[in-house]
Amino acid sequence: MEQKAKRVGKFNIVDIIAVILIAAVVIFAAWKLLGPDDSITAEREMTDVTFVVKVEGVPAELYENCKAHLPSPLMASGALVGGEIVDVDQEPYYVLSASGDWIEDTTHTTLLFTVETTTPTAEVMTTQVGEQEVRIGKTDYILKSEYIEFSDGVIVDVIWGDGTTPAA
Repeated sequence: MEQKAKRVGKFNIVDIIAVILIAAVVIFAAWKLLGPDDSITAEREMTDVTFVVKVEGVPAELYENCKAHLPSPLMASGALVGGEIVDVDQEPYYVLSASGDWIEDTTHTTLLFTVETTTPTAEVMTTQVGEQEVRIGKTDYILKSEYIEFSDGVIVDVIWGDGTTPAA
């Protein structure tokens, strides 16, 4: 008679406790995996980053066109990514003549874009804008904003917040 009292339907007390424990573990695991991401809402220390992208051999008229659209917010994959192109400077573009001398090509120019952005501070600094890393000497950098886009840029200078490189 005691056995019949401990049974609830086709389950006994031990079965019910086991089911409750398994359900609790599954719910806890789902909450951890799918629950709120504290890293998104947590306050993070941010570092201001200024970098310069050099684009060579572009048509000379693009300098004035780019200057007219500054400042221009940065984009990647069709979305704004934080930061903006704040300035553009122009340098002469030189080509090698048939005689082996370097001569200025007045139909083309070299543009130097100054970009300002903010990135999360970390023990080892990896500065990214969108999905692209920002580091001196990086080639094939795609500089893209709301109104401006150049590929094959070279990052020639990077300055972190206080004017230094981050400590590694």
